[in-house]
Amino acid sequence: MDLRIDYPIFLLLAIPLLGYFIWTWRKHRASLKKEHKTVFILRMIAAATLVFALASPYVLLPVKDEQVLFLIDRSASVEGTEDEALKFIEESLKAKKEHHSVGIYSFASNFQTEAILSRTLEHASTLSDIRGVDETDIEQALQLASGIVDKDKAARIVLLTDGRQTKGEALESIAKMAGSKISVDVVPIGRNIEHDVSIRSFTTPKVAYQGEEQQLVTEIESTKDTLGELLIYENDQLIMREEVQLQQGKNVFTHRHKGSQEGLVKYEAVIQTDEDAVLENNKLTSMTNIRSTPRLLIVTNQGKGSAIAKILNPSAIQFEEVAAEELPSSLSNILKYDAIIFDNVSGHLVGEAKMGVIEQAVKNFGVGFMMVGGENSFGLGGYFKTPIERLLPVEMKVQGKQQIPSLGLIIVLDRSGSMTGMKMELAKEAAARSVELLREEDTFGLIAFDDQPWELVGTGPIKNKKSVVETIMSIPPGGGTEIYPALSLAYKNLSPLKLQRKHIILLTDGQSYSTGSYEALIEGGKENLITLSTVAIGDDADRNLLEYLSELGSGRFYDVVDETSIPSILTRETAMMSRTYIEDNPFYPVIHHAEGWNHLFEEGVPQMNAYIATTAKTVAHVIAESEKEDPVLAEWQYGLGRTIAFTSDSTGAWTGDWARWNRWGDFWHTAVSRLLPAYNEIAYDIRMDGDGTFIITDPANQAAFLDVAVVDEAGNELDVQLEPVSAGKIRAIVDAKPGLVFFRISKDDDVFQAGLTVPYSAEYELQPPNEDLLKEIAEKTGGKIIKEPQEAFRAFKEQGTARQSISTFLILVGLLLFFIDITIRRFGWTFIKQIGKPRKVVATKVAEEETNVERILKGMRKR
Repeated sequence: MDLRIDYPIFLLLAIPLLGYFIWTWRKHRASLKKEHKTVFILRMIAAATLVFALASPYVLLPVKDEQVLFLIDRSASVEGTEDEALKFIEESLKAKKEHHSVGIYSFASNFQTEAILSRTLEHASTLSDIRGVDETDIEQALQLASGIVDKDKAARIVLLTDGRQTKGEALESIAKMAGSKISVDVVPIGRNIEHDVSIRSFTTPKVAYQGEEQQLVTEIESTKDTLGELLIYENDQLIMREEVQLQQGKNVFTHRHKGSQEGLVKYEAVIQTDEDAVLENNKLTSMTNIRSTPRLLIVTNQGKGSAIAKILNPSAIQFEEVAAEELPSSLSNILKYDAIIFDNVSGHLVGEAKMGVIEQAVKNFGVGFMMVGGENSFGLGGYFKTPIERLLPVEMKVQGKQQIPSLGLIIVLDRSGSMTGMKMELAKEAAARSVELLREEDTFGLIAFDDQPWELVGTGPIKNKKSVVETIMSIPPGGGTEIYPALSLAYKNLSPLKLQRKHIILLTDGQSYSTGSYEALIEGGKENLITLSTVAIGDDADRNLLEYLSELGSGRFYDVVDETSIPSILTRETAMMSRTYIEDNPFYPVIHHAEGWNHLFEEGVPQMNAYIATTAKTVAHVIAESEKEDPVLAEWQYGLGRTIAFTSDSTGAWTGDWARWNRWGDFWHTAVSRLLPAYNEIAYDIRMDGDGTFIITDPANQAAFLDVAVVDEAGNELDVQLEPVSAGKIRAIVDAKPGLVFFRISKDDDVFQAGLTVPYSAEYELQPPNEDLLKEIAEKTGGKIIKEPQEAFRAFKEQGTARQSISTFLILVGLLLFFIDITIRRFGWTFIKQIGKPRKVVATKVAEEETNVERILKGMRKR
């Protein structure tokens, strides 16, 4: 037993108390009787007891209970060792005693419980699934494990790992554990790899010029002599395939290649062999910025040629035409272009995933974007609430339009079990967007169906859009697929309504086995001016039936391959109902002063036939507008990129006299020149400095003024934490996964862009266990490196202790002594002596005392 004090400073109160008692004793010692001396001593002891209680004294009592936590490393570097670890724990548990509490936990980049800490654990259970195996965070695992154990009891963490930490610093957790009753034993584990081939590095020039011969250097490491095949890709196109002889150890291969691509070009090296233990380390990527003349991408609708391509001068700018379906989906392929033009392109052919990539290219890398009108563009193209609408200077929803016909729309939505997941969520989002496009006086209904129809939103005017949207977003998936009853209900609800436009949109991903007559149903609907469009989602949809129904219903059929295009389809259908988006009355556009455009209109403005109505955003710069004050030509800055909206077309059908105008070619060259970004010629040096950490060097020593954005290959903007290092350097901490990341660095109006490779995790490198770290962990915590399982339950060097406070006991003792003190002073020492004697004796004594008192009083009266 050990006596300790929490607040010894309170013991200083004993000094003035002792002084007071010494002074009192010296002054009154001669006049104190025996009982007074007793009271004085009792008072001294009580005061001393209370002062000692203020110091919070406690005793440490031994605790027999002991705790053992098994902590299993399950990162990629020890993949396949789970059975070995469980076997070790199972053997260890045979040495477990009744006073042992045991828990099993596992970790990689995160931490999870396999078996909670308890006395009842007798066997090692099967391990649960774990995520994030591409990193090893021993620091976090030890920190969390030490928080699980009871600090008053002796505890031992048995760490089964190879010690190859790729995240955190384990020794920092060890330092925090110093002075605790927790020791760490280490069991080294590691997978036995007989043969592996890995690409250690792959380098290409940072900057090159088109047609210049580049040097591509690949370093490959092999555990033995073998044959392999080396493949090199340029922007996902194979440019080289070579059989290589690999020697044990390091192998370096150099290839020369003339770059035919432009802009930020991705190169990827891949090694293939017959025997290979780790596939994750078989490829690496590299980026090269290939400079050339500006390059423009013109996107057309379903492969139709663009009139813009015929107008532009190829010697002034290089351009390429692609159909919307062939639009690149990766950021690296989009960044090959300096500007992009959508020429009358329908949004459902693009899909929102590709739209999101384009938005990142414009916002963070300065790529210009222009949308040109037509019957498949802007609101009629289904761009409402899409990333493309966000980057354009106009909104698709028309504000304050007059003379819009009365509308009625019913969406018939498949909610069968096969729609579970992303399809269902996108379908609900699409329906919600359709509601937002309609006016409150418009009629809307929603019928969901599985094996029967469910009228979730009754057909009628939209009185509360928010409530309708909430109902739509709460639709759950159901059972089978039965189209006819739901479609029949939709026709039944719309037929009697007195509306100018009535439309049904049927959306399904399955087959229907109805026996009802679709022909009779749809023909009857035509008599009531009802049209029908159909949307087939996925490979299982009955495309023949749905296409047939749309033809019968005088609507449109959409065959959806990219599920993200569903919202665009429904908003396009909703917009096309009104037919009011197209303004087709000839007019002369009103031109506003605009830098860069004024020279085109010095000799006058030609007449225009038609355009698509949109609404200019608040800070957009409207260059040309209609007589109804709708924007015809508008631009603004979106992030680093300039975007332009031209709501008329490029063919001349809508532009009228503009297409015959002698400045028509100048108009398009001006638009393209406005779109092209201005890149900084200063080459910032960006180097990787550990996992997720990059050092950016500014040769102008103004690193503190840099604005940095980082985007991954899929177009997702990554979180960046900037830390100053010096006047010319900043550290960028990025949560980036292995693959390509794109940096956009801007200062004032200058922009610099670069692509960097985040290599595969160090987990996939061939390295032996970190024995030095494991030894240091064990030594600094009083543990050891153990080889025999039963050693996990060997005797603990330090026994656990429970803290027992005695402050309350001391306070009670002090109060008791004060009570005795008061009793003696009130009743005298004689009364104390009588406590415990027989009642009669006490009564006699009291009577005698009363007699003596009466005798004294009589004597006083005689006097």
